[in-house]
Amino acid sequence: MKPLTRHRALCALLSLFFLLPQIHAQTVEKDKLTIAFTGDMPGTGYQDGKMIGYDGEILQRVADALKLQVKPELMEWSGTIASVQAKRVDVMAGTMGWTEQRSKIMTLSDPIHYFKNGIMQPARTNWSTLKDLEGKKVGTITGFSFIPELRSIHGLQLSQYDTSDAAVRDMLAGRIDAVIGDPPVVQYAISRNPQWNLHFIAFTDNNPDFPLLTGLGQVVFGINKDSPELAAAINGEIAKLWQQCELKKIGVRYGLVQDVWYVPAGKNFRAGVDRPADWQMPSCK
Repeated sequence: MKPLTRHRALCALLSLFFLLPQIHAQTVEKDKLTIAFTGDMPGTGYQDGKMIGYDGEILQRVADALKLQVKPELMEWSGTIASVQAKRVDVMAGTMGWTEQRSKIMTLSDPIHYFKNGIMQPARTNWSTLKDLEGKKVGTITGFSFIPELRSIHGLQLSQYDTSDAAVRDMLAGRIDAVIGDPPVVQYAISRNPQWNLHFIAFTDNNPDFPLLTGLGQVVFGINKDSPELAAAINGEIAKLWQQCELKKIGVRYGLVQDVWYVPAGKNFRAGVDRPADWQMPSCK
């Protein structure tokens, strides 16, 4: 057999390269990744030409890996899903939780972190169960899906607020005992304001009668169902970040320091729905 010349060796390598499976992610605009986001931290923001926030940093890494330029599309939450469906954007971000209903209208990415609802409370208390809230004055945000479950807790006196800031102000003033809010937003606010002397503890219950309050949530990205190559590329980059525990390193910058964000502890609702029946949730301890 003749030895390979330099030219023939190069040709052989190139042929092998082109035989390898390649992901060609078609996007709304050529060479750009158009991202719908709300600008709510710690999830998403845009600064100095780059996405910031927990969700934002991950999508920036995806764009860099795919050699795409980020095109930010700041909008209200109500417009993000519709923009994905209409294919005006490539992907939406903003601490969106997985639900079966959303999986029917969009392709939902693998999780970028997990969450459990919990209790924002003074540092002197350590409430972690639904029973701990019995007889307490509790604040939450108008429109949250778990409000009917809160109302069914024995003796709980519920106050609703338009914003998290208003709820926290009332707790600091002693008018309410605790706040049940958006876990990443709550954790981020606490990390940025140590003078509040507050902390967040996730519910330790796993009560099927209170699935929205105590169930395991998965934060995901939404992608148009007609973009399977892009979804595969995004999931590929997410998998790398899980394998290297980079997701936890990113989270620390935004106050997401507890294992509850990275270690799934609860029922795997996606298996057999928008994932194979034997699909396992990724983890990083």
